[in-house]
Amino acid sequence: MTEQVALVIGGIVAGLLLFFGVSCCLWKRICAVFAYKELPGTTAASSGQGCKLYTPCARTQSSRPSVPFMVPPSYQDRDWMPMNSREWAQAPQDAHPAPELPPYTPSGSLGDACVVGTINPELYKFLEDNSETDFPEGCLGRLWFSVEYQQEAERLLVDLIKAQRLQAPSETCSPLVKLHLLPDERRFLQSRIKRKTANPQFDEHFIFQVSSKSITQRVLRFSVYHVDRQRKHQLLGQVFFPLKDETLEGDCRRIIWRDLEAESLEPPSEFGDLQFCLSYNDCLHRLTVVVLRAKGLQLQEDLSFATAAAESKGALAPGAGMCPRSTTSAGQILSPFPPSPARGLHCSTGVSVRVSLMNHNKFIKCKKTSAVLGSANPVYSETFSFQAGPTELDTASLSLTVLQSAEGDKSHQLGRVVVGPYMYARGKQLAHWNEMLNKPKELVKRWHALCRTTEP
Repeated sequence: MTEQVALVIGGIVAGLLLFFGVSCCLWKRICAVFAYKELPGTTAASSGQGCKLYTPCARTQSSRPSVPFMVPPSYQDRDWMPMNSREWAQAPQDAHPAPELPPYTPSGSLGDACVVGTINPELYKFLEDNSETDFPEGCLGRLWFSVEYQQEAERLLVDLIKAQRLQAPSETCSPLVKLHLLPDERRFLQSRIKRKTANPQFDEHFIFQVSSKSITQRVLRFSVYHVDRQRKHQLLGQVFFPLKDETLEGDCRRIIWRDLEAESLEPPSEFGDLQFCLSYNDCLHRLTVVVLRAKGLQLQEDLSFATAAAESKGALAPGAGMCPRSTTSAGQILSPFPPSPARGLHCSTGVSVRVSLMNHNKFIKCKKTSAVLGSANPVYSETFSFQAGPTELDTASLSLTVLQSAEGDKSHQLGRVVVGPYMYARGKQLAHWNEMLNKPKELVKRWHALCRTTEP
């Protein structure tokens, strides 16, 4: 009886041990499936370094989500692959490794390669201001000023800062500056006289009251004079600054400098004169035309009457270019004097310049300046570019036509000038074209007399 009890107890104990053994094996297998083994050194990984994510072995890809593990930084340049024994073996290296970036050198230029994320000090250098040191040959002087327009108050604020390198006719220079808001030539503001200095420091402020509708049609003119002992004024040079939309943008004042231009001493032509610059870039095959200004234009008051008179008599009717005494929209009385090259003419029509590129007398492309209202001496300062190869310049020409707008879309030609090779131009027009070709990438500025053409 005792032996039977011992056998029963032994069988129960053996069954329990077997049950616990099988349970332990199953538990280890389950833990191996839903758990990952962290490689040594993972705690040293930092957030600044990238981490590679790997999925577990193929047998763990079941319906349940897999748990990724992180490779430590010391092993991030290697590729690892799982094996059946739950160990990780190193995969063979790539036969073509990625090239390493060269180290950054502070002395490198902007064109040198540098590591992403490093600071290139060349990008944070301020451009040097050479306006007070670089003066071109034959410069008559340089003027510094600033312009700001207050939209709500309709006031134009002008700060006259300074001038340098003024070329006085005598040993000493006593300059002053007169400011005109063209086309009004009668009224002006004037600075104080700076005695015995060719580099005056003015630091004066001026205010012009001008409406916002006409501000973009105005031109600010600075006339620099030398005052001698007899109080006579001798003109040293002028600066023309068109008040375009782009020059008045922004809330802060910008300091602007311009070189003085000499007054044209040539007598005005019959139909007026036009000043423009030519430049050709042989690398880009680009022909550039800068329309600067015109003077002495014979504007027409009644275009229908002037055209009929010109067709019947072959010339303009006497006094057709005169404008009577009139007033602007602001009620300001304009000059009642007849038009002349030295006096502005105020009419309600606009004057523009059409620039046409021609090849074998065929129009290739036309561009047009903005219209300037009420002035026989309009200022434009607008730039146009045309594409023309070096071989095309032998048969190409430029036609610049001054137009006065009429009723509707019609316009009246006030004058025209053609520049080009010997096939199309002579005299000053031919010399201007040849000088442009002899001085590539340089702006060549000239005055040209307008000639009247027969309108179709």
